[in-house]
Amino acid sequence: MDAIDTLVEEFARLPGIGRKTAGRLTFFLLKRPRDEALRLAHAIQDVTERVVFCSRCANVSEDELCAICRDPRRDPRLICVVEEASDIRIIERSGGFRGLYHVLHGRLSPLEGRGPDTLTLELLERRVGEGGVDEVILATNPDVEGEATALFLQRRLQPLGVRVSRIARGIPMGGDIEFVDEVTIGEALAGRREL
Repeated sequence: MDAIDTLVEEFARLPGIGRKTAGRLTFFLLKRPRDEALRLAHAIQDVTERVVFCSRCANVSEDELCAICRDPRRDPRLICVVEEASDIRIIERSGGFRGLYHVLHGRLSPLEGRGPDTLTLELLERRVGEGGVDEVILATNPDVEGEATALFLQRRLQPLGVRVSRIARGIPMGGDIEFVDEVTIGEALAGRREL
């Protein structure tokens, strides 16, 4: 296998990248100045060497504790549980949450061989068990695996004496009711609030 085929294969292993896109990326890099390709290679190497998981919440970090866990302005009584570290960035952009996080690094999916032992559950249970946490907000994805993970977490955490809640689901801002499915409409009605 030559260098071009090797790079195409490596790109194709990335999520959401098929062989056709992998080929386009490879030939795009070949057309760019050499220093641009080397900057990309260096950035990939730098990430693999410097980034670790936060010892408290399992978020990505370059230190033992991530910036969110080190921030004294955050409310340690609230923990928002997410499937992936990338979910934190989305929640943070909303500006509506000032608590801490916990990253599961996946979700339960028996068909794909991902059980409770593949997630960071022990770390979460230890955090909650140490006290000082009033509420755990489950922000897993609203699909079959995300719902199963949320239900599993609820059953594991409630005996620890903490309030367990789930993020609300419903019609997105700017959405048109005409195009929303029945389940989402039902969730929106069930999660309604007084104005």
